[in-house]
Amino acid sequence: MAQMIQRLLITGAAGRLGTLLREGLKPYAKSIRLSDIDALTEPARDGEEFLRCDLADHEAVSHMVEGVSTIVHMGGAAYEQYFEPILRGNLIGIYNLYDAALAHGVKRIVLASSNHVTGFYGTDEVVSTDMAARPDSLYAASKSFAEMVSSFYFHRHGIETVCVRIGTCISRPKSQRCLATWLSHADFVELIRCALQADNVGHLVVYGVSNNPRKWWRDEAAERLGYHPKDSAADYADQIAPLSQNDAHNLWQGGQVLGRDYRCGGKVPQDWKPDK
Repeated sequence: MAQMIQRLLITGAAGRLGTLLREGLKPYAKSIRLSDIDALTEPARDGEEFLRCDLADHEAVSHMVEGVSTIVHMGGAAYEQYFEPILRGNLIGIYNLYDAALAHGVKRIVLASSNHVTGFYGTDEVVSTDMAARPDSLYAASKSFAEMVSSFYFHRHGIETVCVRIGTCISRPKSQRCLATWLSHADFVELIRCALQADNVGHLVVYGVSNNPRKWWRDEAAERLGYHPKDSAADYADQIAPLSQNDAHNLWQGGQVLGRDYRCGGKVPQDWKPDK
């Protein structure tokens, strides 16, 4: 059995996925420090503590990281929007996190990246983690930056990171795109557990996806972690409406995110049309 984590930090703990991990990772850590810029929906319980933290505040991040042994980083801007919150949460914030991890001796981070890092590959292509990034949004570009920062801190300072390019992590697939990208809640928690407990991960980029026959991503790295997803979007295929011929999902793996524009706060401009 893998060794228990002494004190696990989960950033972004008030968010939807952070809340899943708060419950799902509890058996694997002696104590959990929860952090977010927002308050928790449920107060900290036995074995938990909460620290509110703005990731752009270097001193606050250092205090947040002090005394933890391992980090699951889910914090920061989580979708396309204006540049300022992306800058603060995902660019300044990722530097602050790794600088604090180095200062306080943290040896492993599991980093929430995004499948949208490769969203400008076509839906007729199979993508692997050794292929070049093609971010489909400013948000996705910030996640690509985070992957590069984590690579630097591994090769320069030895901090191990598993970058998880999370797919569509919802309770059940609801669109044709999800037939390729769906990540069930149970498989998500299991993948993060594997990333925390696997030996000698170095710097690794993996796709977070369930066992979907239609998936667009080839991912031997996840298998190296011991991740074997149990759920499949194929079980829901007959319940999902077909795509229209003009749907952006027919063209790019990023789907509708490609239509969202950071210059108008992540909204879809009325004159936007997919192009390829």
